[in-house]
Amino acid sequence: MSLKEKLSGKFGNYFQNAYMEKYRDRITSISGTVLSIKVIEKSYIIFNRLMVEMVIKPEAGKTIVKCWYKKNRWFKKPEFITVKQGNKVIIMGVTGEKDNKKENSQQVQIMNVLNLTTKKDLVPIDHSQLKKSRQQAPNMRR
Repeated sequence: MSLKEKLSGKFGNYFQNAYMEKYRDRITSISGTVLSIKVIEKSYIIFNRLMVEMVIKPEAGKTIVKCWYKKNRWFKKPEFITVKQGNKVIIMGVTGEKDNKKENSQQVQIMNVLNLTTKKDLVPIDHSQLKKSRQQAPNMRR
């Protein structure tokens, strides 16, 4: 299978399937309240870096979850949505590797953030699907 075939419509979801196979057991979502957020912006002449560290208190459970987001861009500054302490958010991301004994094994790398307080998200998604899944979740617990 050539690169051209992978990018064409015939094999359009090839990369999506490969990503799901690689990270299937590590994909997670966390909903809760933001306890703290730290945004670090660095600029090196034409190279811009954005690092965000968040601490989330989930709605269920007593533990806290550390999340991080890192974005590098040439020429333009990378953007992140406004999130403040006390906002209700849903974080979608990938957890660290369990086998690896590094410090990031308990942290979540952020792929998308939905701020439920301001109704904004980092990567636009269909919110009607989100409401359906949240309504079905309590029924599954019973």
